[in-house]
Amino acid sequence: MLEIEQAEAQLSELDLLASMFPGENELIVNDQLALAELKDCIEKRTMEGRSSKVYFTINMNLHVSEEALVMFSLACILPFKYPAVLPEITVRSVLLSRSQQTQMNTDLTTYLQKNCLGDVCILNATDWVREHASCYVSRDTTPSPAPGSTVQPVDLILTRLWIYSHHIYNKYKRKDILEWAKELSLSGFSMPGKPGVVCVEGPQSACEEFWSRLRKLNWKRILIRHREDIPFDVTNDEMEKERKFSVFEEKVFSVNGARGNHMDFGQLRQFLNAKGCGGVFQMFFGVEGQ
Repeated sequence: MLEIEQAEAQLSELDLLASMFPGENELIVNDQLALAELKDCIEKRTMEGRSSKVYFTINMNLHVSEEALVMFSLACILPFKYPAVLPEITVRSVLLSRSQQTQMNTDLTTYLQKNCLGDVCILNATDWVREHASCYVSRDTTPSPAPGSTVQPVDLILTRLWIYSHHIYNKYKRKDILEWAKELSLSGFSMPGKPGVVCVEGPQSACEEFWSRLRKLNWKRILIRHREDIPFDVTNDEMEKERKFSVFEEKVFSVNGARGNHMDFGQLRQFLNAKGCGGVFQMFFGVEGQ
């Protein structure tokens, strides 16, 4: 299969998935820039200029017992050569312990390797998860609400969103970003200028609320460039220890450019390296951090 045919197969499968998972938040394209690159390459009939792998998440509410309906998420990354090679799929759920999650993902990969190599297989993966999810959830971790009460599962997924904007200049938007992060107890940073960068981390529900508010503002272009979801089977205290940032702050590095609106990327790279996030720099700007 030629590169252009692989790209077309990826886009066709995404279209199929969109029809199979039409509900709000059922199918989330985490990297809109990668999808735009894919479409552009297919239109131009060349793979030149493609720098990012397509990354999306499928959320499914599954019955793991007669009473419990639990969300399982499949974070899917499509390598450039997919479907000639397997996709990178990570299944997560708040009810899976770390060992259960590892075992489930290992078994899914084994199944796909044996049955689907060379063909598009995301739907096969969702069917496999739907069929086998209950086998990996311990009975003692399944929520059992008391009669007459509504018990919501504890949010033990640490989410980290890396958000790219064409620019962030407006003082009111900058104020909203700082105030919303504080209100939602999120840590991270915002870098105004052109381009603009925002990173927020904290409980998954709080990060999703932040993104929901942010995207509704008037932007020339804004997207989630990268997303990290880290499940925990322990306590909220343990989750808090995994944060890369202790507070949320606006970072203004030395500015340059004709309008004085371009931040010093060297200082940004050093800042990210110091926080253990150096790999993100390449995702944003397509160059290695030194």
